[in-house]
Amino acid sequence: MSAKVLIHVNQHRIRRNIRACPSEREAVFTVKQGRTNRYANSVALVAGGATVATLVYQPDKPLSCGARVWLEVGSGVEVVLDR
Repeated sequence: MSAKVLIHVNQHRIRRNIRACPSEREAVFTVKQGRTNRYANSVALVAGGATVATLVYQPDKPLSCGARVWLEVGSGVEVVLDR
């Protein structure tokens, strides 16, 4: 059995990256599995060989609401809200 995977969004790095030039920006996602940490600005979630969702970081082209980080989910994925 493999270790659980946790994906952390580092809001402090997002804020620091606002003022940094593109070549000096830090990765905003930390993918933690077991004792290993990997860093990225985009993370694809794959099931059965197909990408079902992607975590996106686009500081230079945010969404119209101003979001710089968001999750894009494929059309065949059911989204269940817990309220």
